[in-house]
Amino acid sequence: MSEEMIHHTRDGFPLAVQTGGPAEAEEDIPTLLLLPGQSNSHHWWDRVRGGFDEAFRTVTFDYRGTGNSRGKLGAWTTEGFADDAAEVLEHLGIRSMAVFGTSMGGRVAQMLAANHPERVSALVLGCTSPGGKHAHERKRETRQWLARGTREEQQAKLHELFYTPDWPGRPEESTLLGDPTMSPREQVGHRRASDRHDAWEALPSITAPTLVLHGTEDLMVPAENAELITQRIPDARMRLYPGGRHGFFEEFAEQVVPDTLEFLADVDPSGS
Repeated sequence: MSEEMIHHTRDGFPLAVQTGGPAEAEEDIPTLLLLPGQSNSHHWWDRVRGGFDEAFRTVTFDYRGTGNSRGKLGAWTTEGFADDAAEVLEHLGIRSMAVFGTSMGGRVAQMLAANHPERVSALVLGCTSPGGKHAHERKRETRQWLARGTREEQQAKLHELFYTPDWPGRPEESTLLGDPTMSPREQVGHRRASDRHDAWEALPSITAPTLVLHGTEDLMVPAENAELITQRIPDARMRLYPGGRHGFFEEFAEQVVPDTLEFLADVDPSGS
């Protein structure tokens, strides 16, 4: 991330926007919007973003209630976050770009591609769900397991759900386990936005070339959701990562980043 600016949305909310990419960006370099997971800021992408910065102008923004995007609490939705993304792109003068969203960011990306199709030239969805009654939800024991214990114990549980035992990092080193600056009310607002997401009817309207990625051992968002999304979006492709958990896109970045770059090069993310 090289620069950060504040964009005030039409309703006056200040959104922190970060841009990165080649040191000497050419005018025709394609743009990649990276959308983070629930209750997380742009730091969600800290250990992955560099893999895209040579080929793309990368853009992130902190969702309402995270990072430096702080203001009045509202009835937040994935559709509303998608509208914020569209505003950010308009503010930056970006007509169309590739979008990579993971977890709740994948839900936001679905709504962005469905409601603002002119903005999305290619779509990558990772460890996410269509939401609604058709989605495969995490098991009750997983939900109960996460609801118990101190913050330190919950962080350790999340770490186990995000990473395999082979991952050498510790919970306090991860940037995927939640923005620690969020208030409980902001966290609830994000959880409600994610839980109420339902793109089932919207998915068939998505026209952007789509790649669906998922780890096979994801207990947070079961991998069966990847197949559902692939079936609902016309001509979508799917790739599964054996053994991958919810943070597979970071732990297996040496596979995921090249796979994503290859897909985007194949479909021409510039939209031309």
